[in-house]
Amino acid sequence: MGAPAAAVLDLQSIRRQFPALGLRVDGDPVVYLDNPAGTQVPQQVIDRTAEYWRSMNANHGGVFITSQRSDAMVDRTRYAAAAFLNASSPEEVIFGANMTTLTFAVSRAMAREFQPGDEIVLTRLEHDANISPWMALEERGVRVRFADIKVPECVLDLADLERQVNPRTRVVAITHASNAVGTIPDLKAVAQIAHRVGAWLWVDAVHYGPHGLIDVQAVDCDFLVCSSYKFYGPHLGLLYGKRDLLRRLRPYKVRPATEELPGRWETGTQNHECLAGLYGAFEYLADLGGSTAPERAAFERAAARIQAHEGALVARLIDGLLQLPGVKIYGITDGERLNQRAPTVSLRWDPHRPEDLSRWLARHQIFTWHGDHYAQVLIERLGLADRGGTLRIGIAHYNTASEIDLLLEVLAGFPGA
Repeated sequence: MGAPAAAVLDLQSIRRQFPALGLRVDGDPVVYLDNPAGTQVPQQVIDRTAEYWRSMNANHGGVFITSQRSDAMVDRTRYAAAAFLNASSPEEVIFGANMTTLTFAVSRAMAREFQPGDEIVLTRLEHDANISPWMALEERGVRVRFADIKVPECVLDLADLERQVNPRTRVVAITHASNAVGTIPDLKAVAQIAHRVGAWLWVDAVHYGPHGLIDVQAVDCDFLVCSSYKFYGPHLGLLYGKRDLLRRLRPYKVRPATEELPGRWETGTQNHECLAGLYGAFEYLADLGGSTAPERAAFERAAARIQAHEGALVARLIDGLLQLPGVKIYGITDGERLNQRAPTVSLRWDPHRPEDLSRWLARHQIFTWHGDHYAQVLIERLGLADRGGTLRIGIAHYNTASEIDLLLEVLAGFPGA
């Protein structure tokens, strides 16, 4: 997605809003390219969290002022989250500890309706948080199938997905963007395949959230999960579910808890201070989209600006990496198709081990990740499970071209390269 010249990000202004970007270690500035594991937070998030503790720290449902303020803050955050996800109602937004916990909770509730021999279809692109909760249902007689990918671009094999989906399929669970190799599958096509046999579409948008515009209505997913610490907020999970399904399924909860939406799915006391911080993240994104209010139009403009900037950076990164003899990138590298991937690049540079490369970069205060990135099935499919996985470089919109150039320069100077 492109953006007009007037919409180019003001990086100096943006970077000033993130206190962590000013960190120095031994006098050297820090370069955060570990963003797929969690982004840094803007000052709004810090301020909103502190404000909660100062003026509204109370439990839900009280008749006194701090509880009323807290409840009003949660409602305000839920409305902003509905706009962020493009849900049709705030009732369709559920808050929880994290994406993994929410997925385990809802998958267990779904299993109350499943029969032995029912099937769930996953893909080999998934983070394990979108695999293990479904595989746990095998003890109930549910069968798990996997749709394959095409290597080395690591794109979903839609023809194989169609082969795996059948009348026994109850759920198709798929990533919105691979946290390991960046692939963005064609979710509209996947939704058609799933719904053709009456299956529910479950989308893991954790890695997509900071890089693109989430739109549950356009995708026509039945459920979607994401985590705010990946899009500049606190450690918190969000679940979208179609209202009729959230009412139909029976959650595991304590008896006094309400049967009304969304409370019937929000077990225990919520993390109110993090919800206040989440509202700060929505305010930040809205400001990036030219608005003081966290509304859908502002999120759309912010996403367009982020994608334009990150697209230029990942093109620069891929081009530079391919100049290093022997580097192998897993994922889409075609400059004409970069809109089909997130700005997350996994690579190997044999015979160098990914961990050694990551340690070398860390010595120069450039932060990256190595290993399987919790995408075990994908790394196994690539034949890298016993070889240390990959080196992962993850761009966020606050990164700069000079940081990409520095990474390439330091990587090229790896001893023995």
